[in-house]
Amino acid sequence: TIVLNNPRRRNALSLPMLQSLRRDLLHDVKSRELRVIVIAAEGPVFCSGHDLKELSSEDDVKHHSQVFELCAEVMTLIQKLPVPVIAKVNGLATAAGCQLVASCDIAVASEKSQFATPGVNIGLFCSTPAVALGRSLPRKVALEMLFTGEPLSAREALMHGLISKVVPEDKLEEETMKISQKICESSKSVLALGKATFYRQITQDLDTAYKMTTKVMVDNLTLRDGQEGIEAFVQKRKPVWSH
Repeated sequence: TIVLNNPRRRNALSLPMLQSLRRDLLHDVKSRELRVIVIAAEGPVFCSGHDLKELSSEDDVKHHSQVFELCAEVMTLIQKLPVPVIAKVNGLATAAGCQLVASCDIAVASEKSQFATPGVNIGLFCSTPAVALGRSLPRKVALEMLFTGEPLSAREALMHGLISKVVPEDKLEEETMKISQKICESSKSVLALGKATFYRQITQDLDTAYKMTTKVMVDNLTLRDGQEGIEAFVQKRKPVWSH
């Protein structure tokens, strides 16, 4: 579990916060014991997005570029990791904070959570958050969020596909752990292959996607755990994964 823990700054994705988040995402990433990563936060705001103090004219273009480039690196890293990443959201997620939720593989939110891209209201359109948002939401829903800055409730976010589940606040930890534990019952190597393949095929045309995933299914069968799972099913026993 990685916890965004700067509630006084609304868990803003400052340069140090982004650097820390990247380090933590990569920590023990090759360990066989690492099976799921959960990103959570302290305080009433899950993440408010970039620290606007870092984006003022007091800092030069080079610094501004560094902030946005590192943020993009962290968001794409989440989808490149070999294990599922779950956002556990209990509060407000705005701008790059909303981008963070959209970039995770799974997102579980409490009923009080809200999601917004309000950059347009301060003259900084949420163009980088729009990359993740536009890949998670129907285009017209994403554009309404981007053009108006108005928030989606947790229920609306669920309805439109930004998050996976909405639960009462007192059930958030339980539901997140339930999903995590279910993931841990599967083979890490099989999940890693499946996750990487999903993100590769989702941007391809139908014929290319089927051609690529057909080969991956054959490759999956060459994995030790691919054969173990099939043998266990035929023998009516629980599989013993090697990961």
